[in-house]
Amino acid sequence: MERRVIMKTKLVKSITSYLLLACALASLFAAMAVGTSTTARATADGQVCSVGTLKGLYLATLDGYANIGGNLVPKTIMEGKHFNGDGTFINTFGTVNVGGTAILNTGGFGGTYTVAADCTGTLSVPNGPSFNLYVGPGAQKLWFTQIVGAGATGLGVGTATRLPGR
Repeated sequence: MERRVIMKTKLVKSITSYLLLACALASLFAAMAVGTSTTARATADGQVCSVGTLKGLYLATLDGYANIGGNLVPKTIMEGKHFNGDGTFINTFGTVNVGGTAILNTGGFGGTYTVAADCTGTLSVPNGPSFNLYVGPGAQKLWFTQIVGAGATGLGVGTATRLPGR
C-alpha cells in the first residue's frame, strides 16, 4: 500500500511539473504575441509610418466646442497645414470661428507632431491645443481629436486631406 502511495505521489508530481511547463510555455508565447502586436498592426496594410510620412500641404477641418467661461460654444476650424516631414508644421492659412464669429487667423502659426510606426501620433501647438491623430493609407488623410488645450480648452474632431501636388 505504501508503495502505491509513493507511486501516485510521483505520478502527481510528474503530471504537475508537465502542466506547469505547459502553462509557462503558453504564457511565454502569449507574451511574445503581445510584444509583436504593434509591429503586426503597423504593417497589416503594408504601411509603416514615421514623422517623414507627413509631408506637404493638407486641408484640415475641425468641429467642436470651445470652453468660454464654463460654457461650451460651437467652434469650427479650417486650416492649410504644411507638414515638413521632420516633426514640424506651419499653418499656411486658417480661420477659427467660435460661436459664429471669426476670431483668429491662424496663418503663420505652427507646432510639432509625432507619428509612430503604427501610424498613430500627436500634434501640438505651443500655448494651444494638442491632438491625437491617425495617418490613413498613403498619408492621404488624417483623423484627429483634441485631447488637451493649454490656453485653448474645449473639444473637437476633424480630418485633414492631402492636397494634390503640394
